Amino acid sequence: MEIALNIVIGLVAFIHVYILWFEMFAWETRGPKVFRGFPKELFPQTKAMAANQGLYNGFLAAGLIWTFFIEDVEWSRNLALFFLACVAVAGIYGAMTADKKIIFVQTVPASIGLLLLLFFL
Repeated sequence: MEIALNIVIGLVAFIHVYILWFEMFAWETRGPKVFRGFPKELFPQTKAMAANQGLYNGFLAAGLIWTFFIEDVEWSRNLALFFLACVAVAGIYGAMTADKKIIFVQTVPASIGLLLLLFFL
């Protein structure tokens, strides 16, 4: 069970490292392909905003990665619980405000991690 939990936490962290890259460095090139419903002229105008969002996603990834280096199991699990919950809430908000598929990219993996974590505790 612990291996499955660590795999899910690692997957969620990897997703957020990708989101960091996407929003900070590929917003104008990949953005129009990912968010097809948005006008293309929007992407250059929102580049700084997207980079800011990407930085926050990087912080989520860093927090999840940090849990792998904490020797105190209780502290590590509590930190994982916090960051997975943050990802799940961010995914719900993103699905409500930007694109419905965000629920599957962010909230579902984070929720699986939360369920495994709560079951493991």
